[in-house]
Amino acid sequence: MKKNLYYITGLLGLTVLVFLGSCKKSVIDRTALYPALAPSNIDLNADTWKPVLITDASIFNVPAPDAVTSPAYVADLNEIKAYQSNLTDDQKAIIKYWSAGAVLRWNEILRGLVAKHNLPPYQNEDGTYPAPSSTNPFAYPQFPFSNPPYAARAYAYVSAAQYDALIAAYHFKKMYNRAAPYNIAGIQALIPKSALASYPGEDAVVAGATVEIMKLLFPTEIAYIQQKASEEMQYRMMAGANVRGELNAGQSLGSQVADVFAARARTDNAGKAIGTQAVWTQLQVQTAARGETYWISLESPSRPPMLPLFGKVIPFLFDTAAVKTLRPGPPNLTNSAAFKQEVAEVLSYSKNYTREHQAQVEFWADGAGTYTPPGHWNAIAATEFVQQNYSEVRWARNLALLNMAEMDAAICCWDTKYFYFNQRPTQANPAIKTLTGIPNFPSYTSGHSNFSGAASTILTYLLPDRGTKFTDFANQAAMSRLYGAIHFRSDCEAGLVTGNKVGQYAIARAKTDGAGN
Repeated sequence: MKKNLYYITGLLGLTVLVFLGSCKKSVIDRTALYPALAPSNIDLNADTWKPVLITDASIFNVPAPDAVTSPAYVADLNEIKAYQSNLTDDQKAIIKYWSAGAVLRWNEILRGLVAKHNLPPYQNEDGTYPAPSSTNPFAYPQFPFSNPPYAARAYAYVSAAQYDALIAAYHFKKMYNRAAPYNIAGIQALIPKSALASYPGEDAVVAGATVEIMKLLFPTEIAYIQQKASEEMQYRMMAGANVRGELNAGQSLGSQVADVFAARARTDNAGKAIGTQAVWTQLQVQTAARGETYWISLESPSRPPMLPLFGKVIPFLFDTAAVKTLRPGPPNLTNSAAFKQEVAEVLSYSKNYTREHQAQVEFWADGAGTYTPPGHWNAIAATEFVQQNYSEVRWARNLALLNMAEMDAAICCWDTKYFYFNQRPTQANPAIKTLTGIPNFPSYTSGHSNFSGAASTILTYLLPDRGTKFTDFANQAAMSRLYGAIHFRSDCEAGLVTGNKVGQYAIARAKTDGAGN
């Protein structure tokens, strides 16, 4: 355990650095984290990879670029020369920051927004709780409350849209085959050169897709999101990598691809996931009818359950019918000896926790004000992917696989939670005290375990040379919920199994998407 704790502590420090880097701070604070992106393979055949939603890249409108001899292109080159003739320290810091990679940096930015908005609202004076509204996002509580299921969905949509947008970009890059401006006399290459064609610009494609999806997910942050996109476009020009015309074309293409994903997002049932009082009452009635003790909120006043209908959201990796087949069998019955034994085990951990267990609980807590368990796994993946020297499109593909698995694991987990609607340990025995907060939703199965099982499964496939590293992490994350007296052992074990099954769907997709391992 000491060895595991040592590694946990080291990873915690790195994860904290990544989290701090995703907040609204000066870019100078974040530039030291990662080197400039220099892919070992630019994946020239990415236009043949299997996208998530788009079916034919040629349907998008990307007009031919200006001729390199045209006055418009010459003016674009002169804009780059003007930047490069007098770069300020802040501009150099912007180049250093964004040169680490567009997909990486936008993932950090998204994690920061999730953490900022991962705050449950306070109650009204009458003891009821207000709910965020996408139609009035600036009213209290601001939309969204980016709890774990919402966050998992946000990561999935952004990553998948980035991936499809880059596949489309490769189609047009091959069609127009324009060399980057830093290959022209008088333009400096302030980042590693790439043999990839520069029209449309890949950073701009990523930004165009990301901005449109993030505006839908975080409507109160539009000004900040657009500011980051403008900064990224400026970086590409200052670095000599793209002229303005290439960036405009890329942003337009990315935005067109994002429209496809936004249309899906508006009809995937997430907007109905909060449910109604009638739904919440029916869950109690159904559970009591089975002779079981139904879950109740232990907050005062009682808070409505978190997203009881999220299990009906449309998954990415399989159809909705598969959600039911992935649902595990029931938890131990309330009056059974097995249940009483589980309650006793949790009570023992609650009363006799060790420093090692406490550190493990705190590391994997991922509660309010954090970027949630799916975001934690994104941070872990990012630190691993940086070591691989991936191209932007492979970064996007691998994060899409991870985050579609995380979203679908959330769907399966929430389906299970509200199908059984069973009590948490602290409800079964008030003498049990947790080492962290008590989540406001049913116990079986553990969300951390589902997320971690799914993430570890796909990451182990993508990075087989890491051995059992990710599986070990998943087991630690799952057990942290038992050690923290938040979950029963069966919650954690069943959650890992379901998460692994979801991860296998991501692996099946990866094996057939044309990208290789």
